[in-house]
Amino acid sequence: MKIIIHGTKVKVTSAMKDYIDEKVSKLDKYFENSDEYIATVNVKINKNDQIVEITIPLSNVILRSEEKKDDFYAAVDKSIDKLERQIRKNKTRMMSKKVKKIENFVFDEVKPRKTDVDSNNSKIVKRKSISPKPMNEEEAILQMELLGHDFFVYTSDVTDRICVVYKRKDGNYGVIESE
Repeated sequence: MKIIIHGTKVKVTSAMKDYIDEKVSKLDKYFENSDEYIATVNVKINKNDQIVEITIPLSNVILRSEEKKDDFYAAVDKSIDKLERQIRKNKTRMMSKKVKKIENFVFDEVKPRKTDVDSNNSKIVKRKSISPKPMNEEEAILQMELLGHDFFVYTSDVTDRICVVYKRKDGNYGVIESE
């Protein structure tokens, strides 16, 4: 596996690079052609916290973990553990095919939620650009679960429309499809 290491507000030393290489290369055993994959590791410092973010884009899934610890080495170890769990979970889910069937939900009347924050004081604090990949609803749910998010944006492989799958409070899933 090819490993790209970046440092934000920190100079990544050769000892840090060696440790990251050693730990990330342990994931090679999960991939048949590991040389085809690229792992991007971003090391950041925020006050006393060492933040290690590892992203491995695969053909149908993006494996990602981010860990914040006082110790850099502990953050790397924890991040690798999370990735291994994601890989095992993904493999198990794909083998068992026990992903729930999703139903499209119709939102006849949507009422805005009341928030404690005054809308005049709210501001956008982060912005991301994405390129939604074509996939079915089951793959989108799997991707959302692997990322640990409450929603996931994708392009439907059936209708070729932009869709959002999200986790509802009752544990089921909902799908919003663009027109």
